Amino acid sequence: MVSINHKHGIRALTLTLAAVFALAIALTGCGGSGSTSGESASKESATSDDTVVTPEVPLDSADKVIVVGASPTPHAEILNAAVKPALEAEGWTLEVKEFTDYVLPNTATEDGELDANYFQHIPYLEDFNEQQGTHLVNVAGVHIEPMRIYAGKTATLSDLADGALVAVPNDATNEGRALLLLEAAGVITLDENAGVTATPADIKDNPKNLEFKEVEAATVPTVRADVDIAVINTNYALEAKIPADEILYTESGDSPYVNVLVVKEGNENSEKTQALVKAITSKDVKDYIEKTYPDGEVVPVV
Repeated sequence: MVSINHKHGIRALTLTLAAVFALAIALTGCGGSGSTSGESASKESATSDDTVVTPEVPLDSADKVIVVGASPTPHAEILNAAVKPALEAEGWTLEVKEFTDYVLPNTATEDGELDANYFQHIPYLEDFNEQQGTHLVNVAGVHIEPMRIYAGKTATLSDLADGALVAVPNDATNEGRALLLLEAAGVITLDENAGVTATPADIKDNPKNLEFKEVEAATVPTVRADVDIAVINTNYALEAKIPADEILYTESGDSPYVNVLVVKEGNENSEKTQALVKAITSKDVKDYIEKTYPDGEVVPVV
């Protein structure tokens, strides 16, 4: 009897301890859940408070940023080195976006992606507006880049053989400009009515029976080794680092091909445009151009 009662006591004690242990676990679990819930509520409250007290970005902050599209050389160089510091002194931030073609910076300005662009001369701008139906206007003349004839496989103009191959830009105004330059150099004669949009079809006299390789302006330097001579826009000649002793003939200083600052029509008198015009036509820009391009590759008109 004693042995049986002892066993029952042990069993009862064991069950009691198990029950207490289970209750403790349950209470701990509830406490953990409550703590987590409290932390979550605290975080939600903090998030809510943070949202309320976080200062908003000033709505007009973007209005102090002027975005300009430009060819890398020399336009972006001029903007970054001489124009940007002048604008910063007046509280403006200048962002320069570089383009390697002559189409995208104009369409981006027309679409409002750019505040302005700086890469083209006036005849090209006028022809682009006419052909593309854009509404872009010149607000400031900055410099002239005299177009030049460069040696290819032939070292001098007098050495050109019959049937020599000449590389020229293929866009309307730059091809016409190149042909006018070849005429000025005495290589060909154009029809007197040809004008700035002349093509090889307008050549009236071609004593050496020159043939023409028409390629995109940016590509002309890359085909120079495959042709006898090449007519190249100065910005692309600078980028290609063509030696000065390869120049065979240079456009005269009275060139009408002034490189201009361009904006979309209607933005001529905006605060951004006026600040940009003031900076890009300053004496600092003139001095920078003359110091950086001492061999007349870029001639300031400001």
